[in-house]
Amino acid sequence: MDLFLQALSQALTPLAIAAIGLGALVGLIFGSIPGLTFTVALALALPITFSMDPVPAIGLLLGTYIGGMTGGSVSAILLGIPGTPSAAATVLDGHRMTKQGEASIALGTAVIVSVFGGIFSLVVMVVSVDLVSRLAIGFGPAEIFALVLFGMSTICGLCGDSLLKGLIAGVLGLMIMTIGIDSIEGVPRMTFGSINLLQGVNLLVAMIGLFAVPFVIEAFSEPRANPGGDTRVARVRAELPKFRLLIRHAWLMVRCSVLGTGIGAIPGTGGAIASFLAYDHAKRFSKKPEKFGEGSIEGVIAPETANNAVTGGTLIPLLSLGIPGDPATAIVLAGLMIHGINPGPALFMNHASEVYGIYIAVVLAYVWVLGLQLVGIRLFVHVLKVPRELLAVAVLVLCAIGAYSIRNSAFDIYAMGVVGVLAYVLIAIRVPITPIILGMVLGPTLENEFRTAMMLSGGSPSIFLTSPTVLVFFAFALLVIGLQLKSELRLKKKPQEKNETSDA
Repeated sequence: MDLFLQALSQALTPLAIAAIGLGALVGLIFGSIPGLTFTVALALALPITFSMDPVPAIGLLLGTYIGGMTGGSVSAILLGIPGTPSAAATVLDGHRMTKQGEASIALGTAVIVSVFGGIFSLVVMVVSVDLVSRLAIGFGPAEIFALVLFGMSTICGLCGDSLLKGLIAGVLGLMIMTIGIDSIEGVPRMTFGSINLLQGVNLLVAMIGLFAVPFVIEAFSEPRANPGGDTRVARVRAELPKFRLLIRHAWLMVRCSVLGTGIGAIPGTGGAIASFLAYDHAKRFSKKPEKFGEGSIEGVIAPETANNAVTGGTLIPLLSLGIPGDPATAIVLAGLMIHGINPGPALFMNHASEVYGIYIAVVLAYVWVLGLQLVGIRLFVHVLKVPRELLAVAVLVLCAIGAYSIRNSAFDIYAMGVVGVLAYVLIAIRVPITPIILGMVLGPTLENEFRTAMMLSGGSPSIFLTSPTVLVFFAFALLVIGLQLKSELRLKKKPQEKNETSDA
């Protein structure tokens, strides 16, 4: 109890509260601007913490991390351009709700379920940090490969009315992912002799191109709106979801929180995998799966709950084993070590008060994020009142700056444009682009873990057949694919039955 009170006194100082709030605000801004991710914000914030005490310093980093994870939903919902890879699944229904005049409900719901998922994962982390870390560390290359392959099977649930088109898009994502230097053998792949292509196509650059460029092209190709303005947009106001709606979907929020915490605890996964898995899970167990992709609130709740539950999940192996799950937590790990806090089994014995202070900082970060987002909704929705042409110009400029800033490479701006034009063509012929993102997100992990597992087994595929965990994930993947094929065949039979009935 004395240690907890000591941690409370460290975390509730004016400096610590201000640092966490500043981090949350910066994270929200960077997370909501495509290309300027919260990983960049964390890298910029790290030097500021050098002269600070441990708890305010780590609070600043955690506030930035949590604010950035939540902020990605803002541009995803309002503009259909995810601010972070974790928000890519939110675009599917969140932006559709914006087009239906429900932007405020979508934004309000996203922030509330994000806070729920984050606090849920924190509770799980505090209660079961040792147990979950042991389970997570037991995942070797074969198990992670099987998990990611199961994640790839969610393409079936994102492919719209044609499984073939969805698979084509997924393969395109995998092909784009392979461009550049092979990370294991160091040989160039699909570069066609171009020096620029040696660096590959960055995921964020591709994501900006896939979502932002079609938006810009459509803005300038569609007829100019009437002088009276869009009455649907004019009606947009600050609005929060009713408590009844949240209670109705409470079980979905709990399930997605568990999923996000579990995925986050496995090093090398992350929010993007968790959000797509949660979206697919919500669609499959929904009473109205046909509403997904058409503005279903469940399509916002599921990914936003899961990707924010990842924040607590990633801290489990980070604190207990010193293993960061992604680049963002690697920076947090650097911040811990700079201040003499070395994660590992002895952390809770040597730095118990600092650990409790970190727990309190996470709660404070979510309180800040909730307050900033709820106040910000009144400002965010005004983006929709800006003329579409002017908004498109602003989006194009911000996206070009974001694409360039990722690697300080002008080539990334050209890559963004090429990928964006390709996306516009695919949309025109009704090929879904979300599976491309999924292929690019999961592709590197899928390939690297498969090759690592094969190296460990001396080239024998038996490594994938001897682990019960691997076999369970393979079975789940086959089940998902089989159910989607059955559903597609049923949909194709219905028009035929109607035609036969009308002919009779």
